[in-house]
Parts: sequence; structure tokens; C-alpha cells
Amino acid sequence: MSVRPITAVGVVVPAHNEQEHIGACLQSVRTALARLPVGIASAVTVVLDRCTDDTPTLVEEWERSWPELAALRIAALGGRRVGGAAGPEPAYIVAGSGVGAVRDLGVRLTLERLRAYPTGATWLLHTDADTTVPPDWALAHLRHAAPGVSGVAGLTELSGAHHLSVVAQQRYRALVRAGLDGDRHAHVYGANLGVRADAYLAVGGFPPDGSGEDHGLWRRLRAAGHVLARPTAVRVRTSARLRGRAAGGLADLLCSLEAGSAGETAAPAAERGP
Repeated sequence: MSVRPITAVGVVVPAHNEQEHIGACLQSVRTALARLPVGIASAVTVVLDRCTDDTPTLVEEWERSWPELAALRIAALGGRRVGGAAGPEPAYIVAGSGVGAVRDLGVRLTLERLRAYPTGATWLLHTDADTTVPPDWALAHLRHAAPGVSGVAGLTELSGAHHLSVVAQQRYRALVRAGLDGDRHAHVYGANLGVRADAYLAVGGFPPDGSGEDHGLWRRLRAAGHVLARPTAVRVRTSARLRGRAAGGLADLLCSLEAGSAGETAAPAAERGP
């Protein structure tokens, strides 16, 4: 089967009360997309998930100067509302209970905006609102997609980890290193994930309920026999906060590592990892 070259790139960013981070995230995504070759279309969708802060206003400001950016608003997730989530209509009520349902809605509406391009030639990039991507992020994903790969999972580094104890930082680095194998790794992060659109649709997309939607999609792709890549060189930077927006995410992991480090003594400087 011949593999079509990528002619369109869609980016989906879920955001729940991310006024402190959304600006840096969008600036980094815009810079990365600007490096795509001429002729590759792009569309960015911010999914405003029941926001009660200034995130919608900030995203609206970005929309004025960035035609490829669009926002959509979720009023309820799994039938559950949060606060008085205000914003312009229409708002979506999503049946699923997890971030997977949020991401999937963003994908469907992104693909609608890119409907002029074949799904087999459209690459879907996913990141988080508390994440910044490097300037070569989109290009790096497309380099790995070129041989016919249906999914690319990159790595995530911590940003602003100074508030974490030395022991917690050591434990996190150890977890990451345990999954490294030369220029490949065994991790999957929703903050740094790319999928060919036809493969995404064929496996039913992200699981809509619970946590771990990134791993859930990856398992679906693998079970369907798609070629997947997990290169160590494709990296983004994500906030090392201890209070996250989704249960079971990175913040919960860091919180557990921090709690486990209580009462322990840090290793001598000479024994510390990178």
C-alpha cells in the first residue's frame, strides 16, 4: 500500500483553566507550524474544557491574529458541569467522562476544518495547554511519519521542577530512563503525540472515559497492526506542577513521587543523575 505524503497538520490542545500557561503553549505551537514546508495546511483547535478563568478570553485574543486557530467550548463532560463555565455559544456537552472525550471532540472538529485534505495525508498532533513544544516539533513528527508510520510518541521533559524535592526529581528521571532503549523509548504522553488521521479514525480514536487516554489510543493502534514509532529525540516541556487538571496525569505521578520522598535523604551530588 502506498503512503501519501502529509499535506495537512492539525493540532489539538485541551485546556481547563490554563490562563497561566496557554499563551506560551500557543506561541510555541505557532512557531513550530510556521516551519512547515510551503503547501502543508494547518489547523489548531483549543478545546476549552469547562473553563471558569480567563483562558477563553486569552485564546480569543490569539484567534484575532491567527486564522488557523479556532476554539470550541465544552460546558459539561460526562454530564458533569464545573462552576459557572461562561463563554460564547454554542457549547458542547460531551458524553465521555475523560480527557479522551475532550481530545476526540477537538480532533473531529479539526478534521472538519481540514476536510479538503485526505485523512491519509493528514497528521494529527496532540499537546497540552501547560506544555511548550520546540520549533522543530511538527517537522520532527513528519520526519518519522514519512516512512509510513501511523503514530509517533515523543518524550516529555519537566519545566519548572525547582519546587520538587531532589529525591522526587531523581525518581522521575529514573522512571524515564527505565523506558529508554537507545534512540527509542517505551513511554506515551498526550502532551507529545502524533497520529495519522485515517489510522485514528479506523481505531475509534481516544477512549472517551477514565484516565490514560494516550495509552488507550496507542494500544488500539498497536492492536490494529499500525506501524508506530517512539523516538527519544522528539521532546516537549511540560509543567512540573503538583495539582493537575486531569486525574491520573503527570501531576498525580509527580505528587506521588513527592509524597514518597518525604523523610528520605537526597543522594550525594556525585551520585545524582542528569
